[in-house]
Amino acid sequence: MSERTTKERILDAAEGLMLEKSFHSVGLTEILDAVKVPKGSFYHHFKSKEQFGVEMLKHYVANSTAYKRQMLLSPTPEPDPLRRLLSMCEGTICRVLETKGKCPCLVLKLSAEVSDMSEPMREVLAEGNREAIAILEQVLQEGIEKNKISKSVRPAETARIIHDLWNGAMQRSIVCRDVSPPREALEFFRALLEP
Repeated sequence: MSERTTKERILDAAEGLMLEKSFHSVGLTEILDAVKVPKGSFYHHFKSKEQFGVEMLKHYVANSTAYKRQMLLSPTPEPDPLRRLLSMCEGTICRVLETKGKCPCLVLKLSAEVSDMSEPMREVLAEGNREAIAILEQVLQEGIEKNKISKSVRPAETARIIHDLWNGAMQRSIVCRDVSPPREALEFFRALLEP
């Protein structure tokens, strides 16, 4: 098996384990047992647990950003930018229901835990937030240009508000084990954005 494949397997397994637990509660042995690789393989790819955390978050953020670009910026199969945005939010609500209220997003789950303990991990999370907001801004601008989103919407400001409101709603949803907060946020977005 190639080094890249082993590294990818370690990162993928760790993402799943950390969504179930947390960064600090998942040990190296647990990750390596999940992918059935020796301890030396870990240290071949990662110098420390912090460096591993940075790589894991980069991996997750890259995949998440690619997914958001595909969902929000690709006009096929849905040409309406507002519908693309609302559909992506609805999909997240479905994932929360599937996980019985557990956090479906590693960035949201680990943000508070690792931001104070690791500046490099915090920087990866901050960059992920900037990328997500930039994608939202682009889809809002497209919606305005296509008359699918209200012309009163200011894309840069509204993208930040949507991002932050959605993350707050998701956080409350996870704490309360209730999908009402993101459903309410979704309806707020619809009312705010419809022309």
